Amino acid sequence: MKKFTKRSLVSLVLSVGAVLLLAGCGSNNDSATGKPGTNAGDGPVEIEFWSFWGSGPRSEAVNKIITDFNEKQDDIVVKHVYQPWGDIWTKSLASVAAGNPPDVIIQDINSVKQRADANQAINLQPYIDKEDEEIESRFYPQLLDAATYEDEVYGLPFNTDTQVLFYNKDLFEKAGLDPETPPATWADLEEYASALEEKDGDKWKTIGFYPLWSTGEDVWAINADNGTSWFDSKDEVKINTPNKVESLQWVLDWQNHIGKSTVESYEAEFGAGIADPFVSELVAMRGQNINYFVELQQLDQDVNFGVALLPEKTEGSGHYSWGGGFTAEIPYGAKNPDASWEFIKYLTSDDVQEYWGSQGFDIMANQSANESLAKSSELDENGQMIYEIANEALETTVITPVPLSAPDYLPLVNTEIDAAMLGNKSAKEALDDAQKSVENLVEQNN
Repeated sequence: MKKFTKRSLVSLVLSVGAVLLLAGCGSNNDSATGKPGTNAGDGPVEIEFWSFWGSGPRSEAVNKIITDFNEKQDDIVVKHVYQPWGDIWTKSLASVAAGNPPDVIIQDINSVKQRADANQAINLQPYIDKEDEEIESRFYPQLLDAATYEDEVYGLPFNTDTQVLFYNKDLFEKAGLDPETPPATWADLEEYASALEEKDGDKWKTIGFYPLWSTGEDVWAINADNGTSWFDSKDEVKINTPNKVESLQWVLDWQNHIGKSTVESYEAEFGAGIADPFVSELVAMRGQNINYFVELQQLDQDVNFGVALLPEKTEGSGHYSWGGGFTAEIPYGAKNPDASWEFIKYLTSDDVQEYWGSQGFDIMANQSANESLAKSSELDENGQMIYEIANEALETTVITPVPLSAPDYLPLVNTEIDAAMLGNKSAKEALDDAQKSVENLVEQNN
């Protein structure tokens, strides 16, 4: 007899509930079985598209894309519905449970497998298989993997990001460093930071580098451990590996060098604009999401900056980084899945993805679009450089889907890292304890 785990029971309850609700509503949608639903009526099908892009360039871009789509054909009319960030996903869950979801929604890429497992999203593989185009080849492989559950795709990746190194070229020149040769390894980072540091008595005028300002310890752990996150590709817990212990110790060494109280006092003062430590030249180098470029572009003052791959732990170990992103999905119970598919296929096409990137410097999930943007005459030299670096960084950018065996594991890891940062545990003690806690959690859930 099959043994039901806690997770499978939860999924079963959600699935049965959704099916009963749909049956009660008399829906003719059978797309969850892999069979596309049918559309009734003589006029064009109207579909509802939920996103959190309600203002600024992204709102203008999404409305332009929808207008173009509606004008290019006569069968489908897309209606955009803005849902505030944070509310969109809770409302989506409620709408699926009620049997009245939107037709297309933008979702977090790291939780695709959870929605697939809980029958909250439609399996897109039957649609993909019917296309003449090889839809999967549009996307970076790790993004498609994150959107795949039991070898079938449940969301088409839309956009992504990656962590890179921003550095101040003027401060490099002042320190006698070549601004066109950023640090490539952790040893380089330490050497460059030492050259860039400047103090006035006990007060720092320039801090060369601090690894946790805008980049988490989890990113440096991935960077140090050959691209392996807290869980490996087989969902095995890999928290206290020797490389990750070295990584946490490296972070602790930086904290000791700058001073724990100094780090905390500066962090309390950080903000946007001139309060940004990189803009004010308090910090000469910082690991940062590549979208930070947009903030620098919008400043009233010029910052002469460069962007490089995250330095690798040692020469040849790999410039591994971390990224996230979003997918376009058809919620379970959507009434017009055929029309929904046509729209999300359009959203992720080469031309649309390139247009979206050109309007707001988002890094796109479509690899061809990023390659085109790196050469686009619509972008200035810095804009082209951002897409060139992004495309290179995405070769070693790791996506970390929430593991089905322990979806709420992260606080257990962060608690132990905090204990190390507070000096209550060594790096090894903290990660050993985190390993045990997460292993216990996995065992409880299986």
